Amino acid sequence: MKRNNLLAWLLGVWAALAWPLLAVAAEADYAREKKWADEVVPGLVVGDPVYLQTPRGHHKFLTLFTPVAGTDKAAIVVHGMGIHPDWGMVGTLRTDLADRGITTLSIQMPILAADAKGEAYPPTFPEAAERIGEAVDFLKAKGYTQIAIVSHSMGSRMSRVYLAGHPDPAVKLWASLGLSQDDYAGLKLPILDLYGDNDLPPVLANAAKRKQTLAGASSQQKVIARADHFYSGHEAEMVAAVADFLNATLK
Repeated sequence: MKRNNLLAWLLGVWAALAWPLLAVAAEADYAREKKWADEVVPGLVVGDPVYLQTPRGHHKFLTLFTPVAGTDKAAIVVHGMGIHPDWGMVGTLRTDLADRGITTLSIQMPILAADAKGEAYPPTFPEAAERIGEAVDFLKAKGYTQIAIVSHSMGSRMSRVYLAGHPDPAVKLWASLGLSQDDYAGLKLPILDLYGDNDLPPVLANAAKRKQTLAGASSQQKVIARADHFYSGHEAEMVAAVADFLNATLK
């Protein structure tokens, strides 16, 4: 066997053996999701736990539904890496947006082990997009016709994958918080690009590129002064910026 052919054969064998291991490593940590749900649901004060199910793998995942009477506006809240749908600023978004008249559905996104790095997450993005699609279907079945996605950090990267596919026409806009490793090229819906001026270095470094790719009518970029990646101490300004954009754009 020639050297090049031998090398190709060895690479093929390695791929065949390694791929199942890589696939397992990339699969969402459903046990950890359950642990989060077991902690979150008993202490829930605002909203109701609702379990939705992905079409692939038929995995059930937790969502927190906070309905507001008399509105057809709703926001799907998509959290960042490794956390849950009521964590910190995510919990603030889901409850405070409801206080401002917008129904919210905060959804558990795929998570990996606690020590997993961001670069390990892209293989979970297809399932993340499926979960967002299921959340859209749930809200539509409830009668909501004006739907927004409100996402943060890794959740914004996941939402980008959903929106780059074939999003439902009921999804009218996207409030993207702390997007680091992507831009909005090819997306035509209205987008709010929101970040803090003390945000993570990749978020700050890519701000100009993100702004240049905002193509949708009413799209805008906004910076919250002195805010970090999690808007610590600036949660009210974060919620106000998102709510103002949603209320001005959703009809």
